[in-house]
Amino acid sequence: MIRRITAPKISCTLVRRCYSSVQGQETVMNVFDRKAKRIQRNRAALREDVAIYDYLKDEIASRLADRIGDISRHFPLALDLGCGRGHVAKQLTKEQVGKIVLFDSSENFLNQCDLKDIPSIKVHGDEEFLPFKESTFNLVLSSLSLHWVNDLPGVFQQVLYSLKPDGAFIGAMFAGDTLYQLRSALQLAETEKEGGFGVHISPFTQMRDIGNILSRAGFSLTTVDTDDITVGYPNMFELMNDLKGMGENNASRNRKHVLHRDTAKAAAAIYQDMYGLDDGTIPATFEILFFIGWKPDKSQQQPLRPGSATHSLKDLDSLDSLDDSDNKSK
Repeated sequence: MIRRITAPKISCTLVRRCYSSVQGQETVMNVFDRKAKRIQRNRAALREDVAIYDYLKDEIASRLADRIGDISRHFPLALDLGCGRGHVAKQLTKEQVGKIVLFDSSENFLNQCDLKDIPSIKVHGDEEFLPFKESTFNLVLSSLSLHWVNDLPGVFQQVLYSLKPDGAFIGAMFAGDTLYQLRSALQLAETEKEGGFGVHISPFTQMRDIGNILSRAGFSLTTVDTDDITVGYPNMFELMNDLKGMGENNASRNRKHVLHRDTAKAAAAIYQDMYGLDDGTIPATFEILFFIGWKPDKSQQQPLRPGSATHSLKDLDSLDSLDDSDNKSK
């Protein structure tokens, strides 16, 4: 378990976009205020202690870089979509990537990217609107940026467009049970103190959702898996302060701008009572969804055509004898 200790400070909490499916098609929900998120991230980048809040993003970037390293291929040109302070890019090598484009909506975070080993180009822009030409990149990667996107299917289609045939899209984003302890504590406290609760943490994308979006966007050979990371904090206020320091505070359009002091104190007590550990700290769970998809190309392995199987499932128990028979006939 990762442990994080900083000076106590109350701030907002992490939220997540969501989308719904209507008659088999994704309906974009304008959940996030993208302008507010850009302002929040720019302010976070200006903090003198900005580097101490990199621990979670660096850890996830390291796991994402390991997945890129598992691919035995050199990518001449890559795009880091929502690069932040270069958390993933700084862990890549020139043997993996020849040149990388660093792209982010926060100009302050973008300016703090400092790569030594790989030639890079910095581009300031909105992650929901990619300005790149068709078949530009061999690799597109994204770490902890896509959870602030409103039109996730649209972004995936733009990524596919910008990839060269047989190019890879590899990413990591918050999913499922992320911050479920904080969500529960805030809801219980607000219900007790105010007779109802507001939206502090919206639904996170599930594994099956990402798989569906990748497939519908046109990606092939898709793979999705999850990791859980638990971080220990002295109290709830430390956790909320760190979320703000990461630039992960609330940016939903219907967000509550004030968390009343009595409600916050009650939530902290509930959090400690329900989830507190023996050493007095509280755990915060981050579920990370990793995915990979490839732009289709005729050189890729293709599925067998229907009806091409040489054995039936009913012969499963006798496959060994059937193989021996086939070998003798040859």
